[in-house]
Amino acid sequence: MTKSYKYTIYSCYVGYITQAIVNNLGPLLFLTFQQQFSISVERIGFLITMNFGIQLIVDLLAAKYVDRIGYRVCMVFAHFMAAAGLIGMGIFPFLFPTPYAGLMAAITLNGIGGGLLEVLVSPIVEAAPTGAKEKAMSLLHSFYCFGHVGVVILSTLGFKLIGMENWRYLPMIWAVLPFLNAFVFMRVPIRVLVEEENRIPIKKLLSMRIFWLFFVLMLCAGASEQAMSQWASYFAESSLHVSKTVGDLLGPCSFALLMGVSRVFYGKCGERIKLEKFIFMSSVLCVASYLLAVFAPIPIVSLLGCALCGLSVGIMWPGTFSIAARECAQGGTAMFAFLALAGDAGCMSGPGLVGVVADHTSKWGLKGGLFAAIIFPVCIAAIFLIRKEKVK
Repeated sequence: MTKSYKYTIYSCYVGYITQAIVNNLGPLLFLTFQQQFSISVERIGFLITMNFGIQLIVDLLAAKYVDRIGYRVCMVFAHFMAAAGLIGMGIFPFLFPTPYAGLMAAITLNGIGGGLLEVLVSPIVEAAPTGAKEKAMSLLHSFYCFGHVGVVILSTLGFKLIGMENWRYLPMIWAVLPFLNAFVFMRVPIRVLVEEENRIPIKKLLSMRIFWLFFVLMLCAGASEQAMSQWASYFAESSLHVSKTVGDLLGPCSFALLMGVSRVFYGKCGERIKLEKFIFMSSVLCVASYLLAVFAPIPIVSLLGCALCGLSVGIMWPGTFSIAARECAQGGTAMFAFLALAGDAGCMSGPGLVGVVADHTSKWGLKGGLFAAIIFPVCIAAIFLIRKEKVK
């Protein structure tokens, strides 16, 4: 295991599956939390905001301290935190003074683990001795999507087998994966992305205009993705009035599957399409998919809009990472950390905006919240359109 980097790549794939678990298992239980613990939609929305808010803080700290501590120690710690958060999701609501406080504690642990994984997995793969970095990055991020699919399908099956009244045991079962992968990361070889003497100082990095362009792109990419992903299950059940099984399979599951297909497609055929053009076209499709989900008069067509949203956002996050790595080659771990911070800020603000708007537009409800989220893919399209004109 210590002689080949292929195991490093495989363990990074599992790392992204772990992040998919900690980010997407909770949303499958939102309606259950609301009904069992009497939690409002706005407070459930805050759980999403808190998860990505914790990840954002971790990203900020990682930019300064990860290189000093070391990739290996941080990756092992991240997996143990993710495992602890998943176990806590099933235990803490029944131990803490209030169930909501227990959920917040579990999500805090998940946020710490997820934040470190987001910062470290991409630079570890980028540093590994492999070719075709843009394609490798897209393929890597596809495992987040297929992890999301696995979470939805296997959790749906688990709920059917053990019953929704026993939902607390499922997060504990999922905790096995990050727990075992932590031990794998104790052994695999890991390279540093950029040696210390060659890195751009953080102060200089933050003074570069192009860095802030990538920062905004990452924020909008995270918001475009998670505004739909985090609310798709709840949207299907509460606004479209379909069963939980049908809603989860045709909503978040189809979303994640098509997001993965988009990333695998670019991972296999990326040399045929300019990355910037692909992201621009995807952002236009994203706007159309949000409109379809909100305004379609038939529930099945609205769910099709949710699924198409996954196809459209697939390339945004890894694509921005790849362009940044290409144009700021000496940015190092700090650049990846700040971009992850921007992405997590988007993951926090997108679903948060949906929840707040939904609570304040009683006539439209969650449809009004999703309509407001269209601003994020519109911004991505505008940035690439303006940049294209400037190049001309």
